[in-house]
Amino acid sequence: MDKPKVSAVQYLNTVPLVWGMLRGEQQGQYEVSFTTPALCADALRQRKVDIGIIPSIEYHRMEKAQIIAGISIAAKDAVKSVLLLSKVPMAKIQKVAVDDSSRTSAALLHLMMCKFYSRSITATPAAPRLEDMLKQADAALLIGDPALTYKGPLGVYDLGAEWKKFTGLPFVFAIWVGYEDARLSRCRGDFEASRDFGLAHVDEIASEYAPILGMTPEAVKVYLTQNIDYSLDEDNCKGLRLFYRMAREAGIIPFEKELDFA
Repeated sequence: MDKPKVSAVQYLNTVPLVWGMLRGEQQGQYEVSFTTPALCADALRQRKVDIGIIPSIEYHRMEKAQIIAGISIAAKDAVKSVLLLSKVPMAKIQKVAVDDSSRTSAALLHLMMCKFYSRSITATPAAPRLEDMLKQADAALLIGDPALTYKGPLGVYDLGAEWKKFTGLPFVFAIWVGYEDARLSRCRGDFEASRDFGLAHVDEIASEYAPILGMTPEAVKVYLTQNIDYSLDEDNCKGLRLFYRMAREAGIIPFEKELDFA
């Protein structure tokens, strides 16, 4: 039998989820590839892979998709790697350049501006190059490692913290999803074990990735253990369902569907 193909996000926040597949007991059992969140979703939709860590909004755009229970990329509060970076105060933002690798964060930005700040904005997809993004817009939505490593004078709005401030709930940015298949439910144990192995070796991950990102190992460790939450517990599911309800009300998705777990 062929190894299941897994599409993973190329950012630091995904590394603990696949560490077991890269270095642990699950090594060699899965064919893992890395790309942007948007392309993870596209690869799964096109059946080029069996399972993908996809933007949570994309679950609603796939028929017969199922979620691997218990695992996500979420934030209980500030996430540090999904940022609205603005040249002007929030009340004056009119145009936003949106990282074109983002889909859930783009939807969250729309909800945040519309429902939380009563602002109507024009959002334009753009390559995640901050200087270029700000040539055409008042603010830029940046995600992943470029956001995590940003240091500069711009106004910073952390979308995880904004969501928590207004809803009191965590925000789920990405989930493991596949199509209805007998193998999907059998994968859950491996995916949980891979994540647990990663979290048990977070010092090793921090030491390896800190110099790549220009961060200290301690800063990487804090991000992976305090800003990112890798569970899909009851509170995370409540936050996810609220996000879907608000997205439907805003016309981002046509309807809400239940969380269908493999």
